[in-house]
Amino acid sequence: MNETRPVAQLTRGERVCAFIESFCVVPEGDLQGRLMVLEPFQRKFILEVYDNPHGTRLAILSIGKKNGKTPLIAAIVLAHVAGPEARTNSQIVSGAMSQEQAATVFKYAWKMVQSSPKLSALVRVRPSIKRLLGLATNVEYRAISRQKKTAHGIAPIVVILDELGQVRGSQDDFVEAIETALGAYDDAILFVISTQAASDTDLLSTWIDDQKENPSPHTVCHVHAAEDPDCDVMDETAWRQANPALGVFRSAKDMRLLAEKAKRMPDFEASFRNLNLNQRVETVNPLISRGVWIANSLPPVEQAFKKGKVYGGLDLSARTDLTALVLIAFHDERWHVKPWFWTPSKGIVERSKRDKQPYVLWRDQGLLRVTPGASVDYDFIAEELREIVAGLNLKGIAFDRWRIDVMKKALERVGLALPLENFGQGYHDMAPAVDAIEADLLNDRIAHGGHPVLTMCAANVTVSKDEAGNRKPSKATSTGRIDGITALMMALGIAHRDLDQQPKYQMFTAGR
Repeated sequence: MNETRPVAQLTRGERVCAFIESFCVVPEGDLQGRLMVLEPFQRKFILEVYDNPHGTRLAILSIGKKNGKTPLIAAIVLAHVAGPEARTNSQIVSGAMSQEQAATVFKYAWKMVQSSPKLSALVRVRPSIKRLLGLATNVEYRAISRQKKTAHGIAPIVVILDELGQVRGSQDDFVEAIETALGAYDDAILFVISTQAASDTDLLSTWIDDQKENPSPHTVCHVHAAEDPDCDVMDETAWRQANPALGVFRSAKDMRLLAEKAKRMPDFEASFRNLNLNQRVETVNPLISRGVWIANSLPPVEQAFKKGKVYGGLDLSARTDLTALVLIAFHDERWHVKPWFWTPSKGIVERSKRDKQPYVLWRDQGLLRVTPGASVDYDFIAEELREIVAGLNLKGIAFDRWRIDVMKKALERVGLALPLENFGQGYHDMAPAVDAIEADLLNDRIAHGGHPVLTMCAANVTVSKDEAGNRKPSKATSTGRIDGITALMMALGIAHRDLDQQPKYQMFTAGR
């Protein structure tokens, strides 16, 4: 409802709410022609953003699809163009991941202006270039998209990013340009209003998790999502948790129909959970679910590697990609996991942007090792392998044939003998390995310690099937680097094979 106290007595946030409910008319749908009435979750978000005593720099609102995201963005835009937040000669920008989405936000704001005689007198619309102009203070709003590369050369005081959850990976050039542009103002605000991203390693997820783990007084973060990651899709409590507008402008009937479809069709369930329950779920079903991976994130125990049998998987890379070694040892009913990753030092910034992953940060944290030069230096890796395996009861290291001849020569040069076993990447060898990692994860028999690079690989991997239902990792459908999980699968493959059959391993000795 509209604020009834004198404007001078209202807080900044209350003035924004009062403006929206006094000037912004719903332009379409069942409520067409009526003044916009903020739902409690919208009002709470606005008040916390604008009345933050520390000042808000980043404001995140994550909700399920069809919960009034576009109307809220348009209303906030208009509050800065012609309302109480209008600042003389300032720029307001809404950014979207596609031209279509950028146009949707602009068109809704335009329709709001057309539907309100009050706003029509305050705002000039330039449809051809998607601009709104606040006449009283010369405030300009424009909608931009990632495809247009229009984020450079702007200096907005407010940016609203629409559907940031669509960004895959933890980095994005468009978003970086937006963040840089906001540096022109000390009190600039970046709004993010979006459904959740698919995985923990995607940009929006890293922002949300960072606020949970390292709360900043300058960030307001509201996430409405089904709390139980394994909830039944027909659970109405979960519906309401992710859809605070359910039964108002989010149709409960439509939600039920979508849930019933997800119940009948497993292939649709992932999409329903992500878009409608606002859960982090890959719409392309990954092999390893986020919940199962987290359940196996106990830290590995060093004693397992010092006293037990150790197995490994070595996934060599093309010259500029990731090389992964994963060692495992069984102790106290679990496979304890230790991964190592290498990438060339030269070009790491470009590869980080290409893969949309924080390789530079991981390098600085010691989680990603760099080899000298612009390509993978196998001699460098061989030297480090000698240190890594020293003193271990190493029973076998499975390898993919790709570039293994180069690796063997490097091992010869450093005088390192490794029990290498050829491990094919087809269905014959990989199917049992896929079954092994799936069974061990589902039964909480792995302790991987949540290593970020390995977690990235786990979030990315999908599988393909042959006619007999055998599975193998699929680079064609996987969403990013999977080297670490491939290495872990190979390690588990030979470990289970050894425990079950005690095969003889091909031994590679320097000089043979």
